[in-house]
Amino acid sequence: MIFKRRASLGLSTLALLLFVVPNAALCQKSTSVGAAGTRVSQPAKSDTPLSLPRKEGSVRLAIIGDTGTGTKKQQDLADVMVRYQEAFPYDIVLLLGDNLYGSETPADYKKKFSDVYQKLLDNKVKFYAALGNHDEPNERFYENFNMNGKEYYRFTRGNVAFYALNSNYMDKKQVQWLESELAKDTSEWKIAFCHHPPYSSGGKHGSDKSLRDVVEPLFVKYGVNAVLTGHDHFYERIKPQKGIYYFVSGAGGKLREGDVRDVALNRKVL
Repeated sequence: MIFKRRASLGLSTLALLLFVVPNAALCQKSTSVGAAGTRVSQPAKSDTPLSLPRKEGSVRLAIIGDTGTGTKKQQDLADVMVRYQEAFPYDIVLLLGDNLYGSETPADYKKKFSDVYQKLLDNKVKFYAALGNHDEPNERFYENFNMNGKEYYRFTRGNVAFYALNSNYMDKKQVQWLESELAKDTSEWKIAFCHHPPYSSGGKHGSDKSLRDVVEPLFVKYGVNAVLTGHDHFYERIKPQKGIYYFVSGAGGKLREGDVRDVALNRKVL
């Protein structure tokens, strides 16, 4: 997907969201990336050749949530990610929580993460994780999640600042940290990612209104451009809310079919 200020958003995917944050000085127009999901064995085909955005200076990344099942479905999507990475060389993957379902022994980290994404790790792709409700806090110490021992953190790439939040416990300390960081952030783009969605059409979970009440005023006040979440096991692009783009991408390990309820919220849902 291409994310461009003051422009419409292009096509995305069922479980894998490709994202491009352009350098505004270089990018005057954009082209959509084709769709791919867990049932697709290769990048989508059409009569028109797939056009991938490769503007110099852009930040390219993939976004997946609710991945850690260790199942064939998770592996199938990982294989799609490898093929897209060859055609569209992103070097960042954001993990939107529920990175490991069930037990979290060393064998589980191997089965549910490193074995699945080994080709991407070998290609020097860095994963940055947020914690979900199925995750143990000790995941923050796992080297390949790049959390550096923190349950919430900020990192930058090019002209983009990324904010990983722990939406399990949005306590006063985290809120104060978030506002302090946003207040001094001069990045051209600010993107937050966490597990629970402030906006979602899901019937199983849906919008987390209590979380929204806490974070949305800060997102609006300090000009956050996009918020990426999981938890509901489908893909959804929400209609812009108060100028902010919200996404749900929670089908990285399994899809909850027929779960969309509040259709008034969504621009695109799969």
